[in-house]
Amino acid sequence: MPRFETDPEIRALGEALALLRRERGLSQAEAGRRAGMTSQGWGLYESGRRPGLFRPDVQRRLVAALDASPEDLALARSRQQAAPERPTPMLGLNASGRTFLPAPGGVRRLQLSNDDLAPWAASGVVLEFDPQQWPRRDQGCVIETVDGTVLVRLYEGADSQTLTVRGGEGGLGVVARIARSDIRTVSAVTARLER
Repeated sequence: MPRFETDPEIRALGEALALLRRERGLSQAEAGRRAGMTSQGWGLYESGRRPGLFRPDVQRRLVAALDASPEDLALARSRQQAAPERPTPMLGLNASGRTFLPAPGGVRRLQLSNDDLAPWAASGVVLEFDPQQWPRRDQGCVIETVDGTVLVRLYEGADSQTLTVRGGEGGLGVVARIARSDIRTVSAVTARLER
């Protein structure tokens, strides 16, 4: 069976689709779920390895999952073409309106001083978090707000306007929605270290 070769134009359109998804703060799994497919299926479109991305019906289905339009996809494609080549892109998530931009730094540590996330993590537990990684559903996340407040919560999901998290005063049963405009950075918790 011959190996599938990706057309540069399809790959570029897939990269524009990935850009739209990241701007909305969605993982491939979340976007795929919204479009009625797996994260792997979504990833194949983004990498240009699944045919059909130039078909209008496929484009409408994919961008609708991102609360966008085919015109938004075309604009994202033109932004990519106009953008100068970036040296080494930084990874991470800093909020800038509805878009999350790269956050500086590597893995960081934070010690919990309360039991807001018990039994997931109790007071005294040290969390390692990575500003270069977006959290998955039910994964811990560290959120820095624009006013400098640091929140540690369990990530539930996101849409174009808000982040949905669990935890805080009252325990893990408390579900909160945080406006993206109030968020500076979102980082995935990668380890819980008990002392």
